[in-house]
Amino acid sequence: MLNIGCHLSTSKGFKNMGKEAVQIGANTFQFFTRNPRGGKAKDIDEKDVKEFLEIAKENNFGVILAHAPYTLNACSKEEDTRKFAMEMMADDLVRMEYVPNNLYNFHPGSHVKQGVEVGIQYIVDMLNSVLKEEQTTTVLLETMAGKGTEIGRSFEELQEIISKVELKDHMGVCLDTCHVYDAGYDIVNNLDGVLEEFDRIIGLDKLKAIHLNDSKNPFESHKDRHEKIGEGSLGIEAIKNIINHPKLRHLPFFLETPNELDGYQKEIELLRGLYKE
Repeated sequence: MLNIGCHLSTSKGFKNMGKEAVQIGANTFQFFTRNPRGGKAKDIDEKDVKEFLEIAKENNFGVILAHAPYTLNACSKEEDTRKFAMEMMADDLVRMEYVPNNLYNFHPGSHVKQGVEVGIQYIVDMLNSVLKEEQTTTVLLETMAGKGTEIGRSFEELQEIISKVELKDHMGVCLDTCHVYDAGYDIVNNLDGVLEEFDRIIGLDKLKAIHLNDSKNPFESHKDRHEKIGEGSLGIEAIKNIINHPKLRHLPFFLETPNELDGYQKEIELLRGLYKE
């Protein structure tokens, strides 16, 4: 079964996100834990969560993916920003236990000319502070396109972070198809080779989710502009190969393409038609 969904608005609550997912033919979804620009999260409504869990069970949902706000920069040169990131992630991970055994994704951050090694150590320090042995949530590092001083532009950088985290069992990777292509990993012409490289450096057992996006930019552009499925530089054939690849087809796929709900519904229908059961 193809586990596929898109990004839904958290403001509507879990129950309504679940209903919207079913309405557009999805069996999972991604959501922001709070406003994508940061700030205080809404209080958890336990009745809302309970009703969502019933919807998810009735409709055979796969794991859902929470996305940290874009303002979370664990490797900022500003101590207050790093402290804010740590407090926000710690709070998010407590809240995630209301919907246990799911995924939490974040952008590793930008080191702002401090250097990659300094940035990585700050990220590791945060993760070693907030991860708890008893948590059921798996925290994912997202592969990045490599614009500016972003960390996560290479598999080596992600592996260096994971290698220094004490509770490695709680860590994984979310591979963004637009980002990795923009970063210089040729998933269009050499998908097998890229996956072999990922396995050698990080391990495919750590790959927990896919952000399925086409790209507005050419290969190795080091930019980050998502395009609708089949309308960008990856193209429909590459997307088809990704969702059907034997090493990827079991993973949850999350669309972050420039769409409204009706556009996501069309893409989900398209992808279900391309998926080989």
